[in-house]
Order: sequence, then structure tokens, then C-alpha cells
Amino acid sequence: MTKKTWSKDIAGRTLVVESGWWAKQANGSVTVRYGDTQVLGTAVMSKGLGFARNYFPLMVDYEERYYAAGKIKGSRFIKREGRPSDDAVLTGRVVDRTIRPLFNARMRNDVQVTVTAHSFDGENDPDILAVIAASTALSISDVPWGGPVAAVRVGLIDGEIVINPTRTQLENSTLNLTLAGTKHMVNMLEAGAHEVSDADLARALEAGHKVIAEIATFIEDIQKEVGKEKAEPFLMQLDEKTEELIRGVAMVEGIKDAIYGTKKEVAAQTSAVKEKTKETVLAELGDDVPEMFDDAFELVFDEVIDDVVHESILEHEKRPDGRKLDEVRPITCEVGVLPRPHGTGVFTRGETQVLTVTTLGAPGDNQIIDTMEVDMKKHYIHHYNFPAYCVGEVRPNRGPSRREIGHGALAEKALRPVIPSREDFPYTVLLVSEVMESNGSSSMASTCGSTLSLMHAGVPITRPVSGIAMGMITGADGRFKVLSDIQGAEDHYGDMDLKVAGTERGITALQMDVKLDGVTLEMLTAAIAQANEGRAHILRIMLETIPEPNKELSPYAPRIITMKIDPEKIRDVIGKGGETINKIIDETGATIDIEDDGMVFITAADAEGGEKAREWIHNLTRTVEVGEILTGKVVRIMDFGAFVEILPGQDGLVHISELDHKRVDKVTDVVNVGDEVTVQVKEIDKMGRINLSMKALMPRPERPQKRGEK
Repeated sequence: MTKKTWSKDIAGRTLVVESGWWAKQANGSVTVRYGDTQVLGTAVMSKGLGFARNYFPLMVDYEERYYAAGKIKGSRFIKREGRPSDDAVLTGRVVDRTIRPLFNARMRNDVQVTVTAHSFDGENDPDILAVIAASTALSISDVPWGGPVAAVRVGLIDGEIVINPTRTQLENSTLNLTLAGTKHMVNMLEAGAHEVSDADLARALEAGHKVIAEIATFIEDIQKEVGKEKAEPFLMQLDEKTEELIRGVAMVEGIKDAIYGTKKEVAAQTSAVKEKTKETVLAELGDDVPEMFDDAFELVFDEVIDDVVHESILEHEKRPDGRKLDEVRPITCEVGVLPRPHGTGVFTRGETQVLTVTTLGAPGDNQIIDTMEVDMKKHYIHHYNFPAYCVGEVRPNRGPSRREIGHGALAEKALRPVIPSREDFPYTVLLVSEVMESNGSSSMASTCGSTLSLMHAGVPITRPVSGIAMGMITGADGRFKVLSDIQGAEDHYGDMDLKVAGTERGITALQMDVKLDGVTLEMLTAAIAQANEGRAHILRIMLETIPEPNKELSPYAPRIITMKIDPEKIRDVIGKGGETINKIIDETGATIDIEDDGMVFITAADAEGGEKAREWIHNLTRTVEVGEILTGKVVRIMDFGAFVEILPGQDGLVHISELDHKRVDKVTDVVNVGDEVTVQVKEIDKMGRINLSMKALMPRPERPQKRGEK
């Protein structure tokens, strides 16, 4: 295959796709360039049955390379890239969530899609290119797939929609929307926003999807020119007669009734129906049992439940737990449930419960982010943990999964716009959400629990944030029903999972996944509108528990004193080899963080230690004024006077004539090294030298009467 190049103008920059250049032994490979950012996308498929039988084994990896940005990272001893950064994991999830719905769910070939960032210009993010590269590589390969898809980023700057804003532009944008889909549908979105309205979001979605359609058509043209004929996949299926038998027996055994009840009840009921169905079908088949019957039976039976759930909701608006379509499950909220942490909040919605704990730390406790794309410090961090016990399972703990990283990032994104600035609240804020029980939308429960926890901790958030997960059931005739506050079964068997978070003023975060080709903008708009009603309902209940942030911090939280010093004086605080600052820390017990602009943050467990450190630094960096009275220690004796340290590192001279009103023959007749004396600043000369006086503070002796005076 010879090298071919295609290009298209997108938002004033050229999108360049090339194939037949690199990775030619992959089933499909392309490079995609935008500005000076370039990625390689590859798609590879195994021949025949892969390693998994009960699910489609798709692996999606996004690989960062530090050389792409001209960086050398790592420790002194290890320079090879290790585990992917959280940003790389999130980009991989974006690609996965975009391409996965367009595969046949019965496919059992191993498929691996790998996107590698080869060049990064610091302005054009590679995540959008990653989706385009994966889509194009799959499209021109022989891997059976229902694409192409495309992606864009949409910003909102001064009320104007901006397609694919640069990183510099995003700093001034109130919306950061990643949107993906086919020419006619949206199948993935991820957004962080600063309380954006529904109207502005609708404009952004419409503008973004128009560009998606253009890029998808562009990829189709490439596929027509160089695309391979699609291979026959290995599908987990039985003959038509056997599958119809399974479906018929499941209906007879009562699967329609088994899907209603609590999570445990439904699990027990459907399991019982499954056992009876399998037993009956095997008896009917006798010795003529198809190969891989057990695996295929599981798949077909699951499809039966999927059909039943769809029919029940579309035809009768009957949900598995009996709720109305827009009804939210019962909610309870609690704060202050743990004695020592700085803030706690528990949010329980139905069978989903999340505990979020807030920890307040010093500015120096912030997280250093050092990746291919960014070098920054985070003073607000959110972690999300989903232990096996929360769903009654046994599973080894192997560190955070991609899902846990993704859910933590979503909750963090939802709350970021309301976290106070460092100037207003200089603490590093760490939230940890522990999922105690899960039956749908633990990420939005984490968002709500985090709001409760922050307010209990006394963090002055600008407004409380609530979140809700929305679902959708669609029919072949175009009908659709939007579901509020979906539970696990509705997520698994439904067609959409849309998370919406925000304040009373607007949306702060969005995330959507689908299990079909996509949803229309009409469907999406309807779901967001219904979500906002649900968010408002949830927020009212939250505020009944804690209406505003506590005025006082926990007694166990550290206290932070901020002060500003002359940047030229920073070296005076640090001292030679850190001697001065280490002495302050040792004697006061405070933690001291100094920034290049002269901002000083003093963090102490008790107010006394913090105030002592503040005064010490103040004295190190302030300048004295003429007339000021100070107490200091004599540090040197000269024939002409004594030098007194009036402030740390600042000496002044008391001339011998200023030691006393009477004549002094020797300085040591009045003071000696180590004496503590009180002096007044008499003069500061042009060279900055400080002249002091002791006699100015002494009462002037009475003048002796002259002879003849009365």
C-alpha cells in the first residue's frame, strides 16, 4: 500500500490524514495531524474466537509519549514512560466510549485499538485527534464496524461558539465540550462548564454536530478510496431455531414478571427463570446441544430481558422498581458522620450510597501534575473508590480502575467551578468518595455527597452542586422515553446513560454513553431538560440537611495565615541553605509555603504557632521607619558605638554619643554584647544604614541651676 494523504479545513486549521506510511502490518493504521499535534491510530483484530466468551473483547489504549512535547520526565534512574497518567486514561475512555457502540455486541474476536501521540504543539489537544484516528483506522481496515464516527471540541467564549478552541482559548471559555458521533447521531459527550445554560449548551451541541458530520463524511471518502473489504466476525450465536426456543421458554417461565422489584429481588427472580429456561431448553434439545451453548444461552437470555425492559417502558411506562419516568428514588442526606475528618457527607439515593470525606491541607500539599500535555499544580483533587463489597462481589483490589479514574474526574469536573480561589481559600482540598452501596449512578451520588462534605467542612463554595443520571429507552419506530435517576438494570438494558450536574444557575458537567448508534439532538435536549428538574428536586433535599457552608472549620483542620512580602525579601526568609526557614519551622511547628510573587502561606495546627511564624517572617521582611521604637540585642561593640540587631538580619548603630545623655568614655561602660536594649530609629541614611538612639528614650536630666538663678 502506497502512502496517501487527505486534508480538510476544520475551524481555520488543516486536518491531515495519511495512510500507507506507518504500522502497515496492522489491519488498519493512519496518522492524523492538526496544527503540529499528530497521533498514530491502529486497529488490529484476531482471527476467530478471542480470549473472552461472555463479552466483546475490545481493548482501547491511548499512549502518551513525552518526546511528543519535547520533554524528558521521570526520576533520575527511570526515564521510560510507566503507567498512563489520569489524562491518558480519560482520553482512552473517550475513544472507547465513542467506538464501542458501533460494534456488533455478539462479536467475539479480539479487537485492539491503539492511539499513540507522536507530536504535541501545546495548543491542539490530541484527544480529539485520537477519536478521529481510531475511527479512520477502523474504517479503512477489514475489522467489521458500523462507523465512521468523528469528534470535535466546542468552547463558549464571550457568548460565541468556538470549534476546536486551542488551550489558550479554553482558559477564557465557560464551556469545554468534547462531542462525538456519526453523521446523524451523537453517541458520546463529555463536558465541563461554568454554570452554562440549556440554551447555550443546545447551541454548542448543534454547532459541534455539524462539524462532526463533515469529518465523518471526510472519513467515509477515505474509506471508499483505500478501505479494505470487511472480514466475517466470529459471532456468539446459535441457530435461529434454538434462539427462538430460548426466547419462547423464557417468556413462558415468567421473565416479564421477574424484572420487577429491588436489585436483590430481581437478581434472584431472573436467576430462577434462567435456570428453569435452560433446563427446559436442554431437555428439548436432548443430545443435539450446539457447541458453546452455555455462553450463547447467557447472551440470548440477556437479550430477552433487554427486550422485555424496552417493551415495558415504551408501551406501559413501567420501570423495574415501579417508579414514574421522571421520579427520583427516595433520598437521605447526612453530614458529620465521622469524628476526626475535616468534613463528611453521606448521600443515599435508593440502593446507592456514597460517603465523601473532605481533607484540608496546606498549599504545599497540592498535587503536581507532570505529563506530556500539562505541567501544573492542583489544589482541588477528587478521588473515587468503588470497592467490590458495594455490589456484593468478591474481587481483588489492584489500585484504581479506569472506571474509578473516570468517575472521580467527572465528579471533580462537576464541582470545580464552585471551589473558591486560592486567594479566598488557600487550602488544598482533597475529596475522597467511598461507594458503600451501588445500584446506579454512584458518580452523581459522589457529586452530591461531595457538596454536602464540602459545606460541612466549611469550604465556602459559591453554590451547591447536585447531579443526576438519566436514561433512555428507544423503539424501532423512533419513539423514546427519558428516565430520571436510572438504576443498575436501566443502565444495563437501557440505550443511554447521561450524567448531568450543576447548580441552580446552570450546568457544570455532562457525560454521556450510549449502547446504540447514537441519539438525536432532540432526544438529548429532552433528556437534559428533564435532568434539570431532577437536579433541582435533589438539591432541595440536600439543602434541608445543610443549607450553607459551615462558618467555622473543623477544630482538627489546620489554620492558614496568608501574607504578602516583597519578592526581593524571599531569600531573607529562606536563609543560606534554607537555614532560616527551617529554624522557623522547627521552633513554631508551622508549615511555610512561599511563592515567587511573594505570597506566603503559613499552615499550623494551632493558632499560637502560626502567629509566631507570621510575626517572625514579618520582622524578617519589613523595613523600619524613622521614629519607630524597637527592642533588640547588642551583637557587636566598636570604639565608636554598638550595633544592635533590631529585626532578624537587620542591625542598626547606636553611636557612642547616643548611648546616654551624659558623656560616655567607653561603650562597654553602658552596654555589652548580648544585652537587650530598647532603641529609637533616629535616621536611615541614603545607603540604607540605620542610626539608633538610646538616649532619645531616656528622660533628659535636669539642668543644674546657675549661681544667681531663682
